[in-house]
Amino acid sequence: MYSRRLLLLAVSALALSSCNPFRHDSAVQVSAKDDNLNSRWHANLATPAELAGAVQMNGSAAMAPGTKSGTTIVSLALANATPGGLHPWQLHRGQCGSDDGIVGSAGAYPLAKVGRDGHATASANLKLDTPTVGNYFVSVSASAANDAVTVACGNLAPPTL
Repeated sequence: MYSRRLLLLAVSALALSSCNPFRHDSAVQVSAKDDNLNSRWHANLATPAELAGAVQMNGSAAMAPGTKSGTTIVSLALANATPGGLHPWQLHRGQCGSDDGIVGSAGAYPLAKVGRDGHATASANLKLDTPTVGNYFVSVSASAANDAVTVACGNLAPPTL
């Protein structure tokens, strides 16, 4: 009987110490002003319908403030591309199929080199403040010799404020 009471007392003490209602640790807070989170644009890239069956690239793109004031980083990640391929890519104003011009200069965007696994990544550091509104898209071309053919495109979704 005594051992049952002792066991009950020990279990009760353990339960109270682990769920102490009097302990008030500060909660983790996420600020709605988090520049890195609330200013990032995102896009899912896909091959245009007219190339379905011939090319089936996919991937993602993002646009976010750069490390220095007045700069913007645009990044690209491609998948299911032909290994060894070199693809020009750029950020444009407008939407896929409705191009209002490139953002920055074409030379600011390094070629995306596809590895053996069919994946490629690239990023560009543009000298401009990251937009907060507007229509933007990332376009990936077949090659430098065939840059009129778009093999992947994605409309950027604006950040949530």
